[in-house]
Amino acid sequence: VQLQASGGGLVQPGGSLRLSCAVSRRPFNFSVRSWYRQAPGLQRELVASIIGGGTLNYADSVKGRFSISRSKDGSTVFLQMNDLKPEDTAVYYCKLTRGPVEYWGQGTQVTVSS
Repeated sequence: VQLQASGGGLVQPGGSLRLSCAVSRRPFNFSVRSWYRQAPGLQRELVASIIGGGTLNYADSVKGRFSISRSKDGSTVFLQMNDLKPEDTAVYYCKLTRGPVEYWGQGTQVTVSS
């Protein structure tokens, strides 16, 4: 299983981006779908996750600004990011979990700067 993350880029503070993470092949059943990010010099941190049928979790720093969702068939997970701040600058990674196995995407750079 390969994950293809896309949608990153350069955006001004207050702007929006939508990240996508597409799964290369079936099956699309995953117990957890998550987005992480890693800024230079910092540890990778959990940004948002969908657990099972739909329980959503968000890091306190992104609550009210970011929204995680999935496509109907489960093949893609999205991260809608609004009101972006310079501190959101990082490489964003998707992670999908099936049982004991974790699958990571390659990362997509998000830079928030004026």
